[in-house]
Amino acid sequence: MVEKKHKKESEMKERAEESTSSKKSHPKKADKTSAGNQIEELENKLEAAQEETKENYDRLLRVSAEFENYKKRTEREIDDFRKFANESILKEILVLVDNLERAVNSSENQSNTDSCVAEGVNLTINEITKVFEKFSVKQIDALEKPFDPNFHQAVTQEETDEYPESIVLKEFQKGYMIHDRLLRPAMVSVSKAKENSESAEVEEVKDE
Repeated sequence: MVEKKHKKESEMKERAEESTSSKKSHPKKADKTSAGNQIEELENKLEAAQEETKENYDRLLRVSAEFENYKKRTEREIDDFRKFANESILKEILVLVDNLERAVNSSENQSNTDSCVAEGVNLTINEITKVFEKFSVKQIDALEKPFDPNFHQAVTQEETDEYPESIVLKEFQKGYMIHDRLLRPAMVSVSKAKENSESAEVEEVKDE
């Protein structure tokens, strides 16, 4: 009986120890699971933060590039404004110069013209030319040059044997550039090859 009693007591003791150990082991498993979840959550947050940082950096690069392009474009616009701000006024002055030059040419053809007046007009033209130089206005060199529609405006054509076709023979109105932009085209007469008189006669005979 005593042995049975001791046996039962030992079995009960073992069960109690097992129960105690099992109770102690469950909180540890729970702590490990919780810690693992926290680490995974932190890793996800870190990855999201890195992705956001990359997006913000890319956005910063784009904004910086756009701002740099805007700054360059603005500088070009300001530079163009400084260069060509007086363009319309200079065009009006060109008309004045044309009239003065016509007056000088007319006086040269008249013997009774006052030389002092002609000299004064020439001085005025020279002063205006200096103003043009200040604003980078230059005359287009057109005479005896190949016709260029970018700088010349053909008013008439003249048949000639002295020059090849499309050469500027006369200049009715001077052309001008302002910096690298056309201010006014030169109004010119352009050469045209003469028709062969013999071939023209042959054509007339054929027509008959």
